[in-house]
Amino acid sequence: MAAREVKSVLFVCLGNICRSPIAEAVFRKLVTDAKVENKWMTDSAAVSDWNVGRCPDARALSCLRNHGIETAHKARQITKEDFQTFDYILCMDESNLRDLKRKSNQVKDCKATIELLGTYDPQKQLIIEDPYYGNEKDFETVYEQCVRCCKAFLEKPH
Repeated sequence: MAAREVKSVLFVCLGNICRSPIAEAVFRKLVTDAKVENKWMTDSAAVSDWNVGRCPDARALSCLRNHGIETAHKARQITKEDFQTFDYILCMDESNLRDLKRKSNQVKDCKATIELLGTYDPQKQLIIEDPYYGNEKDFETVYEQCVRCCKAFLEKPH
C-alpha cells in the first residue's frame, strides 16, 4: 500500500439506522485505535430512502455508548457516486446484496467491491440480522458481529 493511499469503505443496510451505523462506528473506532484513521474513509448508507436525515435508532446509539463509542451519523441513501468512489461496499444481508448489485449494474465504472460484511466473520455468521424489531440483546449481537467482521476486514491486505 502506498504511503498516502486512502482506502474507503461504505457499510450498507436497509434503513441506515441500525446495522450500518453500528458497523461504521465500530470500524471508525478500530482504525482510530490502530492509528490508521488517515488511511481510511468510512461512511454508511441505506438501500432505502425511508430514514434519510434521521439519527441512528436509540437502541443502536445506546449499544454503542455502552461500548464507549459515539456517532453523529445521519441516515442517507446510497448514491450512484458511492459505487464510483468507494473501494468497498459491505452490506448486512442477501436482500441488501441483491439491491446493491442491481443498483451497481446501472452505474458506469463501478469500482466498488460489493460484499456481505459477514464474509469476514471468523465465526462464519454470514448474515447480520436486522435488530429493528428485536430488543437490546439483538443490537448487542449486531455489535459483536460487526466488531469481529470489521477487525478481520481491517486485518486483510488491501
